[in-house]
Amino acid sequence: MLTPEDHALLAATGPKTPMGAYLRHFWLPALLSRELPERDGTPVRVRLLSEDLIAFRNTSGDVGLMREFCAHRGASLYFARYAECAVRCWYHGWKYELDGTCTDMPNEPPTSTFKDKITQQAYPCVERNGVIWTYMGPRASRPPLPDLEWLTVPEDNTYTSKRIQQCHWTQGMEGDLDSSHLGFLHQEAIGRTVEHATYESARWMLEDSNPKIELVDTDGGMLIGSRRQADGKSYYWRINQWFAPWYTTIPAFTGDGPLAGHAWIPIDDETTWVFAFSYHPTRALTEGELVHMRGGSAIHSELIPGTFAPVHNKSNGYAAGAPDAKQPWMRIQNFQDQDVAITESMGPLYDRTQEHLGSTDNAIIQSRRRIINGAKALMNGQAPRANARDFSLRPVSVKLDRDIVKWSEAVAEPMEARPETFMASV
Repeated sequence: MLTPEDHALLAATGPKTPMGAYLRHFWLPALLSRELPERDGTPVRVRLLSEDLIAFRNTSGDVGLMREFCAHRGASLYFARYAECAVRCWYHGWKYELDGTCTDMPNEPPTSTFKDKITQQAYPCVERNGVIWTYMGPRASRPPLPDLEWLTVPEDNTYTSKRIQQCHWTQGMEGDLDSSHLGFLHQEAIGRTVEHATYESARWMLEDSNPKIELVDTDGGMLIGSRRQADGKSYYWRINQWFAPWYTTIPAFTGDGPLAGHAWIPIDDETTWVFAFSYHPTRALTEGELVHMRGGSAIHSELIPGTFAPVHNKSNGYAAGAPDAKQPWMRIQNFQDQDVAITESMGPLYDRTQEHLGSTDNAIIQSRRRIINGAKALMNGQAPRANARDFSLRPVSVKLDRDIVKWSEAVAEPMEARPETFMASV
């Protein structure tokens, strides 16, 4: 369990908090490219890290992200005029460039230099593989965009969705760090799903309810090795990564199927943007795979049209349209809905001083320690290190001989995010 002090530090993500300052030293996905389809078109309100922002695509096609409320008197820039590669507040015409520079004040005398003293808070953006990324930290210490594999493969090899989750960002993320829940929470789903049931690994997950979890620290985060019994000579290893502060990876269940990853981005201290990335290192995603993903399968959710809210949510027991059942959990059929239901059931911000963590929770313990220590180090003037290559690893699912002691060395090559090293899951 966390101390009250560490729980409070972990919980708060606003711009004037220690954790908020730490998180702002990392690139984050802000929105999907398809949310801004038109130059000088409709802007999008975006809330990130407890800040209300406005996103837009300017005349040149570049994406801007700035504080929603005009520096003059706080009018919303959602109603601004977007043209000539700039934003002009509808209230008094104050004009801002992409970087927030104020270049015109029509309601001030022509000789006034007041505009030279005004800057609207704005954040740099980069667009990659259908996602708009932003950096909200100090410009002098801006790191390179991380080499996450789903950002480096061809765009046809990827699919990204996002949804809103009604809980603190770490609660959902920690589900990805917890391999021991697979044989319990997803037991029925694994057993009845054809693509899982045809693989021996599904049986190994269901039969071994007490996987041995081993961690290996990396510069960017950690490797999480989950070992289960396979046969008399082998262990089944599911190995994924956690990249500080909010990225997780997930091995494929189905041979040559797509790999996956998540980014858990705080909207505020009680709600989260969950970006779900499916990708393949060596080929384009098939139309069949895309149809399933767009319809809400595996790590992707079916959404209420026109929103990023899941169809299956708290209001309908996470099972809209499902028949009544003897117990509530029996109605929830889909993998992702099961994960969301259980992590939202903890409440919007669970009191981590009340937990009792066990041996299979070591990845959760370690990830919290890393980000809490990172926030404390920043308070003492030590900014987090940033190397794009720290993120250049992929998850794997393998069977290894029992006499292999250093599993991380045995899978080092297939974990490298290079097309020539890709190995299908067992």
